[in-house]
Amino acid sequence: MTSPALATAPPPQEAVGPLIRGLAVLRGLAAADGRRSVGDLVRDTGLARSTVDRVVSTLTRTGYLRLEGRDAVLAPRLMELGNAYLAASRLPGLLGPLADALADGLDESVSIAVPDGDGVRFVHQVTRRRAMSLTFRMGDLLPAERGAPGALFACGWGAAEWDRWRRRRAADPHGAGFPALPDGHDEGAASFEERVRAAREQGWSADDQLIEPGLIAVAVPVRDPSGAAVCAVSVVSHTSRHSADSLREAVLSRLRETVAAMERALAAPAGPPAGPTPTPAAWTRASKQELGPEFVESLARGLAVLTAFGEGRAELPLTAVAEATGLARATARRSLITLEHLGYIAADDRLFRLTPHVMELGCAHLSRLTLSQIAGPHLAGLVERVHDSASMAVLSGADIQYVARVPTVRIMSVNITVGTRFPAYATAMGRVLLAGLPAGERAGLLARTDRAALTRHTVTETRALNDALDVVAADGHALVSEELEEGLRSIAVPVRDGTGRVVAAVNVSMHASRRTVEQSRADLLPALRETAAHIEEDLRVVGRYARVAVT
Repeated sequence: MTSPALATAPPPQEAVGPLIRGLAVLRGLAAADGRRSVGDLVRDTGLARSTVDRVVSTLTRTGYLRLEGRDAVLAPRLMELGNAYLAASRLPGLLGPLADALADGLDESVSIAVPDGDGVRFVHQVTRRRAMSLTFRMGDLLPAERGAPGALFACGWGAAEWDRWRRRRAADPHGAGFPALPDGHDEGAASFEERVRAAREQGWSADDQLIEPGLIAVAVPVRDPSGAAVCAVSVVSHTSRHSADSLREAVLSRLRETVAAMERALAAPAGPPAGPTPTPAAWTRASKQELGPEFVESLARGLAVLTAFGEGRAELPLTAVAEATGLARATARRSLITLEHLGYIAADDRLFRLTPHVMELGCAHLSRLTLSQIAGPHLAGLVERVHDSASMAVLSGADIQYVARVPTVRIMSVNITVGTRFPAYATAMGRVLLAGLPAGERAGLLARTDRAALTRHTVTETRALNDALDVVAADGHALVSEELEEGLRSIAVPVRDGTGRVVAAVNVSMHASRRTVEQSRADLLPALRETAAHIEEDLRVVGRYARVAVT
């Protein structure tokens, strides 16, 4: 949802109308936590049904949406828009590991937030697993008065910023424009100006249950070499563990040490710019030729402008944006004007940069996708293609554990549910996962495993099993026939994260009478590998700055 603090002035004459309307649809989906029927989007946005249909068609073509029945659903690839801002800011990449270490050292949750208008937007979260723990997501927006970081950022406000804050408070006193806020608790506004004065004097700010009862925090600003507060780091706890005062006494010294290290990291020279990865102009032209009026080329071009920014490309002149996107200067300029009007881009002395407001375009929802949620639509597509059941599993000790499954409908089918565990050594997915382990880790795991012969075909002898795993590692797939259960055959391939580490396996399972071993490889392996590649692509986008849980 767009922050209430942003201006609602009419768009400039050169603004691109289809881009404005397309972004309104994306905001509507983000506000609905990633899923909304097309009919509801028409009512939410006030746009004509034909306009919403064309926007959805275009966003589906770009990979930012997918259609599930009557619903439009945000797709993982949309995360590349928020990633462009995060990469350009360098904050998660440089400061995230330091925040992680602080959280581990204190055994408390830690967050990094940036100013966004008169709000505060989270760009990094490290949470502790407790009954009462932080539940905000990367990309969530809170009003400045509701939390510790906002008082720190408001120390630099001028008259215009304070006027905007007061107008927003008058129009939305209960924070309805901030969906991440808990319901039924409205604290912070009355004491905000006093807390800002205290933060200016002390150099830190506290949150004593301003967001919700029980939640407390202390925050310190992180300044760039010019002295500007670019973000704030908060240590977050609960009143079951600390009071606001005892939390400050326990963590402030360590927090300041971490912030000093962060400021040194920000002062270091940036590395060489990474190459831009926007949607090529030639691709948008080809899509327009193929889909005709159902593809809104100016919307696709405008979104491509956002991805022209990134690591080493925090600020770009118009010429660089046009070159990166393959667009004419006039076209790129109109997109930049439109995006600036909407608050996604800021301009300064002919240089353009992304603002954290870009993260409102689905980041909060997509950053919480699990591996099984990412895989689900791709497994469904695989089943539709091969007409056999497909699954994903991860290694859990010496077993595999199913985390996603899409069954096919047959009289004779494989009846397995999510959560089912099988011995890794006797399954195709298990062998893929074992083959992906470092040699020492694999040897230790097999040495601790009691390998019973589950059928007359089960390979249990250590040397034979190691030889089989070496073949799997070399071939990039495993085919196991009737070793887990008589009549059951499965073929599996690995799923790797952005570092190349095997994190899961996907398979197709069937009764052995359906295909021979040779037919199984010929018929299923290409589709399996293609499915795994799509899952890996989505995993890399979502997991670039967010932690992707398994389930």
